[in-house]
Amino acid sequence: MSVAFVTGSGGLIGSEAVRHFAGLGLDVVGIDNDMRQEFFGEEASTAWNVRRLTDELGERYSHHSIDIRDRSALGALFQRYGRDIAVVIHTAAQPSHDWAVRDPFTDFDVNAAGTLNVLQSVREHCVEAPVIHCSTNKVYGDRPNSLPLVEQETRWEIEPGHPYEQGIREDMSIDACLHSIFGASKVAADVMVQEYGRYFDMRTACFRGGTLTGPAHSATELHGFLAYVMRCNMERRTYKIYGYQGKQVRDAIHSSDVVSAFEAFFRNPRSAAVYNLGGGRHSNTSMREAFTESERITGQEMISEYVEANRVGDHKWWIGSNEAFQADYPDWKQVYDVPMIMREIYEANVDKWVPGA
Repeated sequence: MSVAFVTGSGGLIGSEAVRHFAGLGLDVVGIDNDMRQEFFGEEASTAWNVRRLTDELGERYSHHSIDIRDRSALGALFQRYGRDIAVVIHTAAQPSHDWAVRDPFTDFDVNAAGTLNVLQSVREHCVEAPVIHCSTNKVYGDRPNSLPLVEQETRWEIEPGHPYEQGIREDMSIDACLHSIFGASKVAADVMVQEYGRYFDMRTACFRGGTLTGPAHSATELHGFLAYVMRCNMERRTYKIYGYQGKQVRDAIHSSDVVSAFEAFFRNPRSAAVYNLGGGRHSNTSMREAFTESERITGQEMISEYVEANRVGDHKWWIGSNEAFQADYPDWKQVYDVPMIMREIYEANVDKWVPGA
């Protein structure tokens, strides 16, 4: 038996990983205790996604409502499957800047200590299994805001000819900048994943994601940019824009493209790898441009409210470079761009988010 072990299996990337690796013929063990509901409320619950996975995959998927902070319970589950575990995909996290500052202890215990618990369990019970860690571009803090940016009609853009014109690379420093509490806890996790790779010669990868998105997102105001844009338009909610004239830019990568990158690493793993992974120049949008796209899809105008102050540590412009990952895995290709992503989010959620549908 070959097992894929997925933390945060009810979330956007976790659920995509469950389906993908089950499709490769692996049995999948998932853990998710729906802390997303605790973080963001009932509308952000992942319970619906867990039910769908269980219905679709049957015996191929074994679900466990374990908290990654519970070291003994997590270790016992790893011990149960032991060396049958062929890959570990760690997506469980507290994902919000704004929520983290409300409860720094929980944020750090989930993001940093929880990651350490996963790493040590792998070391003790399945040391040969590659560990794929969902990190974030927020490990770079607000350093990207120091780049020379030019204000355009609908977005901020980097100055032409800059070394990062095609996307920010992994050589950007993470030091001497403001990270937010969330960003700091994710830095701790990121560095620990690297350290287990180097110190214990384990096969680990940190994927520093841009905007990870797709129709399986339990979209809420504090997390889930493109899905929440579509939700607000479809449900006629007011979307709050925080600063930067709504011209802040994000690259956006579909969960399917993320997980296909995970598969590439699983098939040919390295030790202590670090990769930026996002939409890059292929798939990016400003907030204003995302509003326009949502309006084109639904035929309804966005309802929005502008708040002058930007979120602490928020990026004014982020387009990451996938160059390092593509150099190591040249067969990996992106499929989705922003219009495709937003259309799919709309079609997947029209029955839930359109009143009277």
